[in-house]
Amino acid sequence: MPTVYITAPPADADVIAETLVEERLAACINQLETTSTYRWEGEIHHDDEIILLAKTTDAAYHALEQRVLEIHPYDVPCIERFDESNVLESFARWRRDSLE
Repeated sequence: MPTVYITAPPADADVIAETLVEERLAACINQLETTSTYRWEGEIHHDDEIILLAKTTDAAYHALEQRVLEIHPYDVPCIERFDESNVLESFARWRRDSLE
C-alpha cells in the first residue's frame, strides 16, 4: 500500500487534503509544516509549505495523482509515491475499507 508525499502551499493544503479524503482517494492525510528550499527558473527560493502524507491504495493511486494535478496550484507539484512493505494489518484493512 502506498503513502503519497505531496507538498503544497499552506493556503491550499486543507482543500487538497479534504478533496482527496472526500472523494475516497485517500483514507487519511497527515499535514506537517515545513520550509522548502529549491531552485525554480534559475533562482533559489525559500517557501513555507505543508507536507501532505496521503494514505491510499494501489488501486486508487493513479486517480489520486490525477486529482492532485487537477487541483494543485503549482505548475510542477511534488507527488512522490512510497510503497510500504510492512503495514499493521488492521491499519491496512482500515485504509482499504475507507476507500470503498
